[in-house]
Amino acid sequence: MRILHTSDWHLGRSFHREGLISAQAVYVDHLLDVVERERVDLVVVAGDVYDRALPQVDAVRLADEAFARLAGSRARVVVTSGNHDSAQRLGFGARLMDAAGVHLRTDAAAVARPVLLEDAHGPVAVYGIPYLDPQLLREPWDLPGRSHEAALSEAMRRVRADLAQRPAGTRSVVIAHAFVAGCAPSDSERDISVGGVAMVSSSVFYGADYVALGHLHGSQVLGEAVRYSGSPLAYSFSEADHRKGSWLVDLDEAGYASAEFVEAPVPRRLAVLRGELDALLGDPALTVHESSWLQVTLTDDVRPSQAMARLRDRFPHTLSLGFEPANPSEPVRSSPRQAGRSDHDITLDFVADLRGRPASDAESALLAEAVDACCEDPEVDTLLSSGADA
Repeated sequence: MRILHTSDWHLGRSFHREGLISAQAVYVDHLLDVVERERVDLVVVAGDVYDRALPQVDAVRLADEAFARLAGSRARVVVTSGNHDSAQRLGFGARLMDAAGVHLRTDAAAVARPVLLEDAHGPVAVYGIPYLDPQLLREPWDLPGRSHEAALSEAMRRVRADLAQRPAGTRSVVIAHAFVAGCAPSDSERDISVGGVAMVSSSVFYGADYVALGHLHGSQVLGEAVRYSGSPLAYSFSEADHRKGSWLVDLDEAGYASAEFVEAPVPRRLAVLRGELDALLGDPALTVHESSWLQVTLTDDVRPSQAMARLRDRFPHTLSLGFEPANPSEPVRSSPRQAGRSDHDITLDFVADLRGRPASDAESALLAEAVDACCEDPEVDTLLSSGADA
């Protein structure tokens, strides 16, 4: 049996206010192409189909298109809910979709009811474990604690109990959405810690022939048969060096046989640049990044004027700009307002502290005009006075 393991689509997500729905649609096209080209028998989606519990209309439309096209493909499909999904919303119509070969598994109570498939070597039981909230399951499952490991351990106990009743030689695939110890997170994943205990050990999955994991956005291998596919697109600059895609996994008569990583199309490369503004603008080696989405950190001792505009003249897709002076000056320590310093003086100190150089005469005059305008409003003046007194 050939399996295509994907996860963390996060349909509807944006990247620093850049919409990604068209890039996500390209990924769906790629997915369907891989299914046909590689003669995939089973597609598993290990959670976080959507980016939010109440997804945007265009995200729902793309998910509907993706599931309909997969239903018409050669492959069966098993989808679980992640911590970003609403299990009830994603699972709506699951019983009807079962008949089309797209199996949504969003109910924790059903973790031990597998989707049963057959290949030349016999049966394969596919167990879809949705994201499990330990706080919600502690009483109904009588968990010994509020940890994710306690919840997943109980889920796998139920899976193994069901598998033990299956015909000898039945192979198993487990789909789960969790933070497994030993893996590297990125900045774009939502924290799922409960009482500080978010991670689970990979040992909880013992007995499964292949474990398809979701939640972490980098593709990672914990063991030959325990893998994260990662997200199909980068969702933070911490993922600039990630290879995005999915795992193409083969099962043989004995269980796990092999896995090959299938890279996904990249809508636009990511890069992280650091240095002084003039050096970045004049460096010919950075030509390769002129079409990339950029995160730039400027190290100039004095904050350059109109830095973003100047960067975008050369790098039009600069999305994030930070300042970390290589030799930071001592911050300006202004005296309390009660000492008789004017609002204008305080604003000038703020500008000098922020930029590392004082305001120009024109800027000073503009700030004085703004302060005077605020003080002409009695409500604003009252707020300023009360803030200073506090």
